[in-house]
Amino acid sequence: MAKNTKLTDEDEELLAELGIEVEVTKAGQYTSREERIIAGFEDIQKFVEEQGRLPEHGEDKAIFERLYAVRLDQIRKQEECKNLLKDFDHQNLLDGSYKPATDVSDDIDDAELLAQLGVEADDESSITNLKHVKTRADKRAAEEIANRTPCVDFEEFRVSFESVKKDIDTGFRKSIRFRKDAGFTKTTLKKGQFLIIGGQISYIAEVGETIKAPNGEDDARLRVIYANRTESNILLRSLIRAMYKDETSRFISDLTLGPLFSGENSDDDQESGTIYILRSLSDHSTVKENRDIVLKIGVTGGDVKKRLTNAKNDPTFLMADVEVIATYKLANINRTKLESIIHKFLSSAKLEIEIKDRFGKLVKAREWFLAPVFIIDEMVEKIKEGTIGDYYYDVALAKIQKY
Repeated sequence: MAKNTKLTDEDEELLAELGIEVEVTKAGQYTSREERIIAGFEDIQKFVEEQGRLPEHGEDKAIFERLYAVRLDQIRKQEECKNLLKDFDHQNLLDGSYKPATDVSDDIDDAELLAQLGVEADDESSITNLKHVKTRADKRAAEEIANRTPCVDFEEFRVSFESVKKDIDTGFRKSIRFRKDAGFTKTTLKKGQFLIIGGQISYIAEVGETIKAPNGEDDARLRVIYANRTESNILLRSLIRAMYKDETSRFISDLTLGPLFSGENSDDDQESGTIYILRSLSDHSTVKENRDIVLKIGVTGGDVKKRLTNAKNDPTFLMADVEVIATYKLANINRTKLESIIHKFLSSAKLEIEIKDRFGKLVKAREWFLAPVFIIDEMVEKIKEGTIGDYYYDVALAKIQKY
């Protein structure tokens, strides 16, 4: 069994001359409370090392930063804590004399300055030609993007994310590359906007009060929700900066109706068209019980009455006569695209009814919806205004809601 041998003064001097540091440890040196204090102080030191500054108070700061700021204040007030931690305080945090790493003396040479900045000097290039140096603002932007927390109310946004993804897949929305040549300060973001950053579809759910950035530009704290069920509380300028640095970042356009009501013609355009709303006179049990709100909605470029001539023999019309409830005349429409938008908007109210055709075969009539007429009126108005992409139909409340 090995013996613990105490080093003599001569032994320590000899080891020192050899460049070997001797660290004497004591078993059970710290109490549990002291260990907790030390561990808490080390968390503060790590924050200072990573952020290059002291933790600060303020509602706009992350919860852990605010915690560290309070903890440091309490440690500084207690002599017991200061005495315990003084040998650990290599950053001079206890006496308030801490200086950020960027506060260097005037007589520091260029090579040492580059070393402190984490930049390797290139002998073949000018000492002023710094490459790959991240500013503190760039680092902070990257940290804020990475500092995401779980979004506890993500279910409120889930439908919107699914809808936007489907809109991109079907071409109703476009993803637009971030234009760096537009200039950083000219980029604007707004509440309700969808983006792609870091490969994730992102949504600006909230925009806080306007504040002034250090450079004098307007700034604001944002609540950004991400498709992977996380969120971040990021500054507007930090988000723009992160998009600027991300080669894959993109804007997502609002829901576009393309040439539906434009003056431009395409092969599928009609000189005029009609949205029609029908009520079935079928004896089908589902229809009879909900006759006032079981409606068929379609678009035709021809005469509506001619379209319905053979309704009682057509499974599309539930093998029964129908009643025209309302029509909406539109000019220069892309009929196929318009009908797709209408059916997509009312998809949550879609009703599939099985009925036998004239040969006795069961078929499904798919273009019927549970929606009162006033909802259709409101929907058509929003289509005409070009704002339909900002809304969805809440079938449970029978109400058109804004995203």
